[in-house]
Amino acid sequence: MTAAAAGPIQIEVDGQGEPVVFVHGLGGTSNTFSAMLESFAGFRCIRPDLPGSGRSLRPFEVLTIEAMAAAIVDVLKIVAGAPAHVVAHSMGTLVAQHVAVEAPEIVRSLSLFGPIVEPAEAARGRLRERAQIARRQGMVAVADAVAAAGLSSSTRAGSPVTLAFVRESHMRQDPEGFAQSCEALADARGADLRLIRCPVLIATGDEDAIAPPGVAQGLADRLKGARLKIFERCGHWTPLERSKDCGKLAADFVRAQAN
Repeated sequence: MTAAAAGPIQIEVDGQGEPVVFVHGLGGTSNTFSAMLESFAGFRCIRPDLPGSGRSLRPFEVLTIEAMAAAIVDVLKIVAGAPAHVVAHSMGTLVAQHVAVEAPEIVRSLSLFGPIVEPAEAARGRLRERAQIARRQGMVAVADAVAAAGLSSSTRAGSPVTLAFVRESHMRQDPEGFAQSCEALADARGADLRLIRCPVLIATGDEDAIAPPGVAQGLADRLKGARLKIFERCGHWTPLERSKDCGKLAADFVRAQAN
């Protein structure tokens, strides 16, 4: 593994070969995808921390989904240096959709885990409330609620390490950066799916309360030729709850597009 940067964006790079860029979700970091990397032997895996998340500094400007998408475009152009496959989770999937619309010439495929679309009004309200909790009470107050809501019952009962990882990923976030990310998602608009022309893989868990199977199916129906996979006994944190399965699924899909 080597470290890299694109402006304020901190990046980890593993391996050699055709580039694959990984985009984490709200409360995540580059480490969200660590357990999937074994499946991507023969690829150059590029894992940035989004602006205001993980090791990447929060910009002076208020965070927006569009600004996150612009940061990923910079990563694709500066670090990948060639058209790349994009693997994303949760909020990162909405960022990836905007990237595929804004810069289709540099996106070879999309693999979307726990896919997010334009939030409903109730979800927008919950995100704004979570932002205020982060500011007033800190990230410890956020971590337990997020872990409880985002993981399947079997993961919570049988994988304490996964539960601890999700909590720690949130607890290490900058509270203001996390709050602005929540508000960016609350204010987000969906990408124009008619303009996405690359191959798309969509996967979610059958117990995903944030990106439930019905939402994933609806997204797949709107993206011509999209492939859909529903994991059993799995919640929203698919790259952690089913890391080996997700790694193989995404890597096989990417290889099929690369050949």
